[in-house]
Amino acid sequence: MDFLAITLIVFASFFQGTFGLGMKHIAPLKWENWWLVHSFVAMIAFPIVWSLIVVPETFEIIAGTDPSVLTMAMLYGFLWGIGGILFGISVEYTGISITYGIVMGLAASMGSLIPLFQMEQLPDNISIVLAGVALLLVGVGITAVAGVKRDSVQNATQEDSEEEEDGDVLVAVAPKVETPKKSIKTGVMIATACGVLSAFLNVGFSNAAPVAASAVANFGADPKDASLVAWVVVLLGAFAMNGGYAVFKLVQNNSWSSFQVANSGNAYKWSILAGLFWFAALGVYGQGAALMGNLGPVIGWPILLGLALIISNVWGYRSGEWKGAKGPFNILLGGLAVLIVAVCILGYANY
Repeated sequence: MDFLAITLIVFASFFQGTFGLGMKHIAPLKWENWWLVHSFVAMIAFPIVWSLIVVPETFEIIAGTDPSVLTMAMLYGFLWGIGGILFGISVEYTGISITYGIVMGLAASMGSLIPLFQMEQLPDNISIVLAGVALLLVGVGITAVAGVKRDSVQNATQEDSEEEEDGDVLVAVAPKVETPKKSIKTGVMIATACGVLSAFLNVGFSNAAPVAASAVANFGADPKDASLVAWVVVLLGAFAMNGGYAVFKLVQNNSWSSFQVANSGNAYKWSILAGLFWFAALGVYGQGAALMGNLGPVIGWPILLGLALIISNVWGYRSGEWKGAKGPFNILLGGLAVLIVAVCILGYANY
């Protein structure tokens, strides 16, 4: 049972670390057009269809659940959506590497620790769980440092290449007009808020446990499948934020006509595929977490994000993101090794 749970979360990590590839194929659509389609597939269509297939009584179960449980689960999903928007804002201040490091670290740790301390009785192996989460934070920190150093090396190389050679004399190109840099302190504060809010997706899943429990107790659903009903509730709140924000941008930018832009078939394909991969990650993770019992959201979530970070960096390496940055890449390998050890510790904590 434990082996199956870990195996499911490994598969979920592949989907989680891969879905972001679709975001490289937004053009020629506007972001808001692409994102509305993506979020509808990821947070409404796919979760509901999958849940109805394995638990036909999905809506009956939800309707029979205490409204306070549904409200809190959807609220956590909505708050997670705010975190996603703050991520983009933070990148403008601090850059992708710093932001990603802070967000991943906080999302993994807070998403694990909040459900842990919401438990009525703390597990006997809490020290092992905390050690695994702490080591995972170290691994995320090292990968973030590697990303910052990579950006520095690649930017320096790019600046050197912007000089033109005239005989034996290097002639610099015309100086660029520098714009005032935004406060990195502000960016770090926004990234911190984003990291905490990003953890609420898993907190919402943990708080939706009564929905899954009702599916099992009252309708005889398999515990793995019952987790999908819980996700339907959480993601209704998540879509309210994501879909609502996309519609807001559509109105603000008057970009409704962009849905019919020429040669957009490939962008739509990637939008749908990214949505399918995104929820495939959560759906399979939820099944693995269900098999882990009460500690599922506590242990499974950091394993999911830790492995997803490794997989996303593999894709990044294959696409040339670490080209010309051998030193930072070696640092990255050290960080990934720490993440693997952390994942092993968390996996051991489930035995």
